[in-house]
Parts: sequence; structure tokens; C-alpha cells
Amino acid sequence: MSDWKRLFSYIKRYWWRYVLGMAALYVVDDMNAWVPRLTGMITDGLLDGSLGFDGVRDLVIRILLCGLAVVIGRFLWRYFIFLPSRMIERDMRDDLYKHLQLLSPVFYNTHKTGDLMSYFTNDLAAVRMAMGPSVVTAFDASVMLILVLSQMIRYVDLKLTLVAMIPLLLIVWGNYYYAKAMNRRFEEKQEAFSVLSDETQEAISGIRVLKGFVQEMKELYHFRKLNEDNREKNLRVASLRAWFIPTLFLLIGLSSVITLLYGGYMTLTAQITLGRFVAFNSYIGMIVWPMLAAGECVTMFSQGMASMKRINVLMNEEPDIVDSPDVEPVEGLAGEIEFNDLTFAYPDAPERNVLEHVTLHIAAGETVGIMGGTGSGKSSITGLLYRLYDTEPGMIRIDGHDIAKIPLEVLRTQISCVPQDNFLFSDTIRGNIAFGVDGATEEEIEQAAKDACVHENIIAFPEGYDTRVGERGVTLSGGQKQRCSIARALLKEAPVLLLDDALSAVDTDTEAEILKNLRRRRAGRTTLIVGHRVSTMEFADHICVLEDGRMIEYGTKEELLARGGVFARTYENQRLKGGEEAAE
Repeated sequence: MSDWKRLFSYIKRYWWRYVLGMAALYVVDDMNAWVPRLTGMITDGLLDGSLGFDGVRDLVIRILLCGLAVVIGRFLWRYFIFLPSRMIERDMRDDLYKHLQLLSPVFYNTHKTGDLMSYFTNDLAAVRMAMGPSVVTAFDASVMLILVLSQMIRYVDLKLTLVAMIPLLLIVWGNYYYAKAMNRRFEEKQEAFSVLSDETQEAISGIRVLKGFVQEMKELYHFRKLNEDNREKNLRVASLRAWFIPTLFLLIGLSSVITLLYGGYMTLTAQITLGRFVAFNSYIGMIVWPMLAAGECVTMFSQGMASMKRINVLMNEEPDIVDSPDVEPVEGLAGEIEFNDLTFAYPDAPERNVLEHVTLHIAAGETVGIMGGTGSGKSSITGLLYRLYDTEPGMIRIDGHDIAKIPLEVLRTQISCVPQDNFLFSDTIRGNIAFGVDGATEEEIEQAAKDACVHENIIAFPEGYDTRVGERGVTLSGGQKQRCSIARALLKEAPVLLLDDALSAVDTDTEAEILKNLRRRRAGRTTLIVGHRVSTMEFADHICVLEDGRMIEYGTKEELLARGGVFARTYENQRLKGGEEAAE
């Protein structure tokens, strides 16, 4: 969608407000244009004695009425034009946020948080200015210019008007080149701000790593370079405006000098009256605003369109993961999972398969452990089941349905996942545990925390479940964050539960307790436990062992131990290591 088409789709929602606002603005400009003429009439009437007290009074009343109309009109146009510009900003922010929710992890691998945040701040603000003050300025300047020129020609003199306008015509020519240059420089400025925002966000998020490796000065030096680049880009915008605005004043001043010289001559030679000369000077003063407004309008509109261009690029990003055109009417899942010759490579690294020819059947209600070393493809399986990425048709089936034909909302509602990163929001512990379940009771939240073996830790905090965990759960330990994530997943009570290395940060005793609670709580429902420790697989009905993306072993714990393969060797190594640690 083009920049203009998308923008007009928002303007159309509030077009009637703009029409009313412009009507009120026209009344304001028309009343303002009459005031100098009425003042000139009073001047001429008093000079030639044709105007008595009653005449002056009537003209003064007309001026006051014009002033009252201007006051009312100003309120109305501000209400009817500035309000929809805020509404457009709100709607665009909502749509932008909704669109970001639909984009896949591939997009977020290449777009940083700070860059995306700049769209919601600087860019949307620039679009709002283009749709509010810029619209007002453009319409006001155009109408005022037409009305004032009309009065200057009809009431004063055509020749004087044409002579006075010669310098001002140069402004029209200058505005065209100014707009092109401003658009380019403002886009560069926004890009520089995005980079700076992202660097700031990343540095603050990773402050503990910076301090731990004593890299504060190095990071400060890098930040200063980016900040200097941002300063230079802002100065390029400011310098362009700094040249343009004084040039406007120079041309306007030249027009005023011509008016005084030539208009004074015409008054002395009786070609125009003194009152008309006074009125003309007032009109020249009034025409200054449209000329200045032209520059302001070009600035705001150029900046707004540069930002709209950036927003449009983002909004044109197509979501990779969407419902299939032939989606099936699935309303719930039992939890039977099939992998049929599953082969997968990440979109940003298509040359390397992370999973190759994996064939596996998981019965509904079964607990299956997926074990393997780093890079073996364990986490890729959970991401594919959650449809964070797509595979070839038929490679993954759930309850007999191709996973791509299950409605995305149904799929993710029926699957609960504990990812590796254990992300917690800047909320209370209660809010984080109840995140995926609306209306969860206090008893349900506490029971989920107990089953995840984190309840005792929570009640030890001064504020208990009302403790705020800070950004990304920074105030909790790694094990506490992990167990809160498990509690959140358990509370959802989904037919399928995916635990992606979710017990790596807890000790073996706690791990055993959590697994025992899982077996009790998840009885009759499908559970996939991903990990690298054999103790994590203790209660699994079957265990799948991956190596370099391939399934090399599958069976029960006893079968794999009897086979003497990779699982058996890993089991023995970890058992011996655990014994050595216990002896120490």
C-alpha cells in the first residue's frame, strides 16, 4: 500500500471533522480579512468628514463582531482538526502494535527493539503534526492569502498589489526545493535516532554484563559516536530551516519596503486614499503569516511524509505464519502428535538443516522426553509445534490434522509452552503466573506455584505474590524465574505442554519434585520435556535422543539403557559425575 493510500484510509474515518474544522477556519480568515478594510473606512470617513459618531460606532461594532466570530471559530477549528489528528495517531499506533504481534520471529531477528520503538514515538508524532497543524497551516495560509489578495485588489489597487507580491513569488519557488531537501534530511535524522534508541535500550538491558566485563568506557565511547551522528543529522535539519526562515523574512521585508515606497507615492499623488494605504499595510502584515506558514507547512508535511514512508515499510511486512486458506474447523486438541520425515532449516539460514528426517509418533496423553546436546535440534521441535516457524505440508500432524490447517488461535490456545528464555513481564508474580488465564482464582494461582515448587520462595518475599519482579524478572534468580514460568504454563491447563529445557536452573531434588507434580497434574494429557540431563527424563514414557538434528534413539528408559547407546553412556557419565559432586 502506498504512503498516500494508507494515510487517506485513516483520514476518511474522520473526514467530516476536517470539513467542519475547515469551515470554521474559513470564517476566521474571512473575518480577519475584513478588519483592515473596516479600519480603512473609519480612517477615510474621519479624514473627509463623511463619517459621524453613529457611523464610527456601527463600524466599530462590526469589528467587534468580527473579533467574536474569530474567537468562536478558532475554538471550533482547533477542536475539529487537532482532535482527529490525535485520533489518527491513536489508530495508527493500535494498528502498528497489532501488526507487530502478527510478525514471526524471523522479523524480530533482523529488527531491534530500539528501532521499533522509534516508530511509536518520533514517527507517529511527525505524522500527527502533518495531519493536524500542517493541515491547519496549509488551509489557513491558502484561504488567508486568497482573501487578503482579493481585498488588496478590490479595495486598494491592482498595480500596488502586483508590485508588492513580486518578492513573495520567489517563496513559492523556494518551497519546492526546500520540501525535497527537508524530506531527505528528516528521514536520515529518524534513522539516526532509531539506531541511538536501540543502542540505549540494549545497553540498559545488558548493564549487568557491561559492568561484569568492565566495558562501561568502551560502551560510552560507542554511544558517543552514535550520539554525535544523531546530533549531526539533527543539525542538518536545523541548518536547512535556519537558512530558509530568514530568507522568508528577507523577502517579506522587501515586500514591505516596496509597499511603503510605492504605496506612499500613490497616496501622495492621490491615486489611493490614506485609509486604503493604511489598510494595504495591514494586509501586507497579514500576508506575512501565509508566507511564513508555507515554510512551516512544508517542514511539518515533509517530516510527516518521511515518517509515513518508514511506517509504511513496516506495515507492508507480511506475516510469515498465518492461517492456511484451507484451514479446517478444529476447535480443540487431544494431543496426538506425529512427525513424518521432519526436515527443517531456519529461514535466515536455509543452507543448514537443524532437523533431518525425524519420524516420531506421540500418543495423546503420553509424556515424551526429547534429549540431546547443544545444537541437536531440541528447541526447534517446540518452536515448530507452536508454529513459530512453518514446515513442509504433512511433516507435522496433530490429531491427524496437518498443523498448518489447524487455526492458529486454536493451536496456541491448546498448547502451553515454557520457553528457554523464561521471560517475565514487569508485573507482580501473581500477574505473571496468571498471564495466560483470565479470571484465575487465588487458589488456582497458588496451586500452580506449589506444583512448580516456587510457592515457598514467593511467600518469603515481603509482598508475597504482589512482589513486582522488575524488567524481564530481573529481581528473581534464574531458578525462580524458571519455576514461575512453569507455574504460568501449568495454570493454563492446556492439552499439550512443552517444556523447553525448563528445569536447567533448578537442582536435582527440586527437579524431581517438579517432575512428580507434573506427572500427577498432567495425567492423561500430552507433555514434551526437552532437556539435556537424564534426570529430566525420569518420568517420561518414552525418550527421543537427537544428535545433529537426527533421531538416533527412541524408547523407554529401560530399553535405552539396555541398548547401551548414547543415552546409556550419557546416563552413566552424569550418574558418575553426580556421585563425585556428592562425595565432594
